[in-house]
Amino acid sequence: MEKQNSSFRWVVFASVLFTYFLMASQRTAPGLITDQVMRDFSVTASTIGLLTSIQFIVYTGLQIPMGIMADRYGPNFFLIIGAILTGIGTIVYSIGTHEVVLFLARLLTGTGDATIWVNMMLILGQWFKVKEFVRLVGLAGMTGSLGFLLATVPFSSWIDLLGWRAAFFSAGLVLCLCGILLYFVLIKKPKQIFLNETVSVKNEVQHEKMWVLLKRIFSTRQAWALFFCHFGVVGAYVGFIGSWAVPYGMSVYGMTRSDASQLIMIGLIGALIGAPLTSWISSRLETIKRPYIVVHITILLSWATFLLFSGNPPFYLLVILFFIIGYGYGASALTFAIVRQSFPLKEAGIVSGFANTGGFLSAVLLPSIFGMVLDHFDAAPSGIAVGYYYGFITPVIFSVIGLMGVLVIKEKRRSVTNTVINTETIE
Repeated sequence: MEKQNSSFRWVVFASVLFTYFLMASQRTAPGLITDQVMRDFSVTASTIGLLTSIQFIVYTGLQIPMGIMADRYGPNFFLIIGAILTGIGTIVYSIGTHEVVLFLARLLTGTGDATIWVNMMLILGQWFKVKEFVRLVGLAGMTGSLGFLLATVPFSSWIDLLGWRAAFFSAGLVLCLCGILLYFVLIKKPKQIFLNETVSVKNEVQHEKMWVLLKRIFSTRQAWALFFCHFGVVGAYVGFIGSWAVPYGMSVYGMTRSDASQLIMIGLIGALIGAPLTSWISSRLETIKRPYIVVHITILLSWATFLLFSGNPPFYLLVILFFIIGYGYGASALTFAIVRQSFPLKEAGIVSGFANTGGFLSAVLLPSIFGMVLDHFDAAPSGIAVGYYYGFITPVIFSVIGLMGVLVIKEKRRSVTNTVINTETIE
């Protein structure tokens, strides 16, 4: 295709990834202002947990439908609308005066967020040749983690400078502008450059065969093993940093918001390292399952350490734990390496979506469960510290489920050197 040889493809690449970078930041940015929202809106910790969960609920529920619609109607429209919806949701969040408005805002943000990964992959597939695409998928996956990093110290400093309402309003405005930019980059300009080409992907989808395929895959033990494997390692991390990590640092360790957000940044640095390093180790050992089991055991021990120290480990150990747990989140890319090894290519997308649903389902459940535990112990004499101690039981249980999932995975005994690792784990 002519556009795969055009220098304009790099404009498309930069525009799409910059939009993804900003959209990913809004998944966890509200966690920076949890205490302020509770105070300003007089809501409980349970409400905050549900508010955090709603975005992941929408994201999880729309993954497979979004893939089907993108195949049918092309990815450009949905990515543009997704960026604008995320921006509008962020703006509404910044001007809300009632908790119902906050729920509506996160609903809009979750809907927009659900469009990004599937459509971004299809767009890059149109504009880049296969060899280029394989290399760029890894960079695209790292962009999501960089977006999470943006929602730590940088955005916390922006909140301290402008106040949380102005900070979120400005972020939403930039996202809306990104949607307008994408319209010119993905639709208007290509029509001028490539008069004889269509910029959409057309795939015929047969509904009957699709439902038969879904039924067969969902009855496969390997698919469920991957579902629970991803459930245990992804959701506990994403759910915790998206809602309770900053309040935990502020309440238990007396940190400022900016200092507490650095804990999240440490975890995200671990995530950036986890995917490439663990996949390299797997390639050297020519096995995926064994190093992934080690990752799951390490994550389980890390969460259990919080219980061992009654929810208040020494600060140096706290930093190490956040890094290790973040590393495990990055290493969850191995889930999709196993998908590619275990299932034919025509089924890999559906199985990947099913496995990714497990990760985000746990991200939905953890904030709410953690919030209910905190509310229960809020009136206790020991206060919030006891609540966090019992709250950490939840990620421990999730990690046990993940370990059970990875243990029952069946791995084909062959070299994984050429296995392509899909680096999208929360998206």
